[in-house]
Amino acid sequence: MVRVERISHWIAGVEFTGAGARGGPVFNPATGEQTAEVLFADAADIDAAVDVAEEAAVSWSETSLARRTELLFKMRALLDERSGEIARLITRDHGKVLADAIGEVARGLENVDFACGIASHLAGRYSEQASSALDVYSFRQPLGVVAGITPFNFPAMVPLWMCANAIACGNAFILKPSEKDPHAPMHIAALLAEAGIPDGVFNVINGDKTAVDHLLEHPAIRAVSFVGSTPVARNVYQEAARTGKRVQALGGAKNHLVVLPDADIDQAADAAVSAAFGSAGERCMAISVVVAVGASPEPLIGGIAKRLFELRIGNGLDPDSEMGPLITDEHRHRVASYLESASAQGAHVVVDGREHPLAKGPGFFLGASLIDEVTPEMDCYRDEIFGPILSVVHAADLDEAIGLLNASPWGNGAAIFTRDGRAARRFQHEVQVGMVGVNVPIPVPVGYFSFGGWKQSLFGDMHIYGLDGIHFYTRPKVVTSRWPAPAAGGLDFRFPKHE
Repeated sequence: MVRVERISHWIAGVEFTGAGARGGPVFNPATGEQTAEVLFADAADIDAAVDVAEEAAVSWSETSLARRTELLFKMRALLDERSGEIARLITRDHGKVLADAIGEVARGLENVDFACGIASHLAGRYSEQASSALDVYSFRQPLGVVAGITPFNFPAMVPLWMCANAIACGNAFILKPSEKDPHAPMHIAALLAEAGIPDGVFNVINGDKTAVDHLLEHPAIRAVSFVGSTPVARNVYQEAARTGKRVQALGGAKNHLVVLPDADIDQAADAAVSAAFGSAGERCMAISVVVAVGASPEPLIGGIAKRLFELRIGNGLDPDSEMGPLITDEHRHRVASYLESASAQGAHVVVDGREHPLAKGPGFFLGASLIDEVTPEMDCYRDEIFGPILSVVHAADLDEAIGLLNASPWGNGAAIFTRDGRAARRFQHEVQVGMVGVNVPIPVPVGYFSFGGWKQSLFGDMHIYGLDGIHFYTRPKVVTSRWPAPAAGGLDFRFPKHE
């Protein structure tokens, strides 16, 4: 038997084996080979992590903003210096091409950049003489111990979305990453320790649903951030809220790209293919539906199909590859099943990814697929596929296209390609999603705005980074202050009235 690496946890600045007896396999999706076994935390392991984090949170919250900022800059510099190492770990575990993994780390660093400005983000307000000899001022304080539960598709970026602001605000952070690709989160933990982030401020607990359930019910955890599928997001929101925690739970998506007749068809086709098949479609902001508006969509569909036949699929570490494998063999078969159901339900499979030579293994590959003549009743439209399948829906005009999008239960992102400014402005105003792209197919905001959807794409009140992230990981305190003269006083039973 070939011995595989064993991946444990990260608690109090060191690797921690823990008491949990269960574990799960980690695969190289490009080869189908198991490369490691990740240990699953049990309740005792999580309790140990929370105890350490509680103790660390006390001293870290008392650490000056100047010192926190200094350490965040060191953290940022080290993550940037080692970004290539992190990217290779992402590609090895997840399968996405190396250029995409490098971009993932870069987008994560944007959030660290934002967190480095924590001193200004936490600046309070002060009103002198709000009433006679009375001053009012406010400031924000950290929550204590907070947790992040992150998905397999962005094992570095999404944890950095969460932990950078949480740590900057003075909290201790416990990360429960996906058990499918744990190498990058563990490496980030080691780099944060090397940068000088105090022991216990950042911890990693590996595991499955058992670990998640215990985090959600632990009384010392004050807030939970989550990114994943809609059913799990809903459950995380309900269970965490039931135990009195703050929750931001980002769910699934069905992102549409609307192409108007006046759009540059070549640009639109390039955008559709890039946004649909980057990272093999395993992105919550991937375009999964093209809405072809007008009577003659053939040039657009033909342009997309042509590009799919030219798409270079292979091992993500091969610099010539443009799309890699899916995360697991089980997921590959699930995604492929939508090609069969689409055909059975009356759609036209223009390009069938099951026919790609690599789809026969040994890795978890599936070729890029294009389905035309899709209607909202079909499984391939109703479900979040999360793989390299692009559906095309036809709409007579912009009214019908907007109605189609707004009828969707999801509201993560949407994009429009057009040369008509009035149409674009109307689209961005009327479409019911949290993030809109105008001639931009993947409208992921920069780190100083916020990321989050509407409807069943978000459970909770706050988005996940930018100032929403600062507000989520802190709570406000308002002080009303008066310093009366020594002889002043006396009873007064009236409700306070400011004069």
